Amino acid sequence: MPKTKLREDQHIEFKSSFTDAVIESLTAFANSRGGRVFVGVDDNGKPLKGFTLGNESLQKWVNEIKNKTQPSIIPDAEAIDFEGINVGVLSVKEFPVKPVSFKGRYYKRVNNANHQLTLTEIADLHLRSFNTSWDSYFNPDRTLDDLALEKVVKFIEKCNQGKETPLFDDPLTVLTKFELIRDMQVTNAGFLLFAKNDVFQAAIELGRFSTPTSIKDGVTVRSDLFSEVEEVLAFIRKHINKGYVITGDPQREERWQYPMPALREIVTNMVVHRDYMNSGDSSVKIFDDYIEFFNPGHLPDTITIEQLLADEYSSYSRNRKVAATFKEAQLIEKYGSGIRRIREAFGQYGLKAPKFENFQHGFRVVVYAEAATEIDRNSGKTSGKTSGKTSGKTSGKILAYIRENPDITIPELSQLLEITERSIERNISQLQKKKKLSRIGPAKGGYWEVIGD
Repeated sequence: MPKTKLREDQHIEFKSSFTDAVIESLTAFANSRGGRVFVGVDDNGKPLKGFTLGNESLQKWVNEIKNKTQPSIIPDAEAIDFEGINVGVLSVKEFPVKPVSFKGRYYKRVNNANHQLTLTEIADLHLRSFNTSWDSYFNPDRTLDDLALEKVVKFIEKCNQGKETPLFDDPLTVLTKFELIRDMQVTNAGFLLFAKNDVFQAAIELGRFSTPTSIKDGVTVRSDLFSEVEEVLAFIRKHINKGYVITGDPQREERWQYPMPALREIVTNMVVHRDYMNSGDSSVKIFDDYIEFFNPGHLPDTITIEQLLADEYSSYSRNRKVAATFKEAQLIEKYGSGIRRIREAFGQYGLKAPKFENFQHGFRVVVYAEAATEIDRNSGKTSGKTSGKTSGKTSGKILAYIRENPDITIPELSQLLEITERSIERNISQLQKKKKLSRIGPAKGGYWEVIGD
């Protein structure tokens, strides 16, 4: 066994004996990114002194797992010496065709726990296994009469702007080329993008609030996805402030309360990446000094908030056809640089960094009109007594959050404390020098330990 202490996480589970709970965990691992179950080990990672492993135990376990899972999974099984005690280890890799069920139920691994999949998650996981998405499938309730071909003409015009090889095809040919219709049948993406009438499945609730419970103005948009972007932005412009900056040029520079290119990026991401199989609505709530954007559908399990903020992820499109069509219209980038551009735009505008989070059954972005702190503006550079007092308070808060969650990441601390990641790193470095904080294990996969607790 490795010297580094093992802990339950996204790939490791401890069980004191072989029960159905072991099979549940293996199923969750198979539906995620693989993992190992140690049988004969308690929740603290200590081998059970009275545990014994029979000669045929491993084979019996494998047979039971095979018979109780669908499609059948056959784990690797081995007996290992764990601190002087013989325990069993059952290992599975990510299954190629998902999801795998156990007694008719489906699970996925999230951090160090198993979570039962919803019907929407089951469908999405299955589609991803075949490298496709929901929006690629036919909509049996829609025909070509439900599409507005004049909207396709406008789409072609957007595609041709600045291109050396423009499209000269008629609307139906273009829809066929982009696989938005096949054999004259309309796909879900084709309907969402070019619907003639209201699309109730794509409703977005817009509101201007004076308090969290008092609304001053509200509207619901149910247009095709291209139109929705413009309608949402028009509502935002109606309810935020606009000023002018004197630059010395004859023409004054217009300045909105928020950087509008960044808001366009957020709204576009909303309509492109929304979970349209979820019955909930998207919403935009405008307050005096902040805006909340909410969309049904969490981030994919393969992307964490930490990776999102660090720009260390590969772009994944829940709606592949919708995303590809928006890209052809030159409205989004393919490889997922939008979050970085949003954060940079707010930084250049001198505003506090936006907040990104999985929230309830979806994903939420909060943008703030308030100015960035001195630490934000100067990458953590302050001076004199203010710097010392701020650093002391920040260090105390960091230790408090780590006590509560030893697995917490620097980007997560940055969002909680609303200061830059560089400032978090500087405070952590000082805490480590003062021997108040220690890092156990590697940067990825390890955890924090507060010394003296």
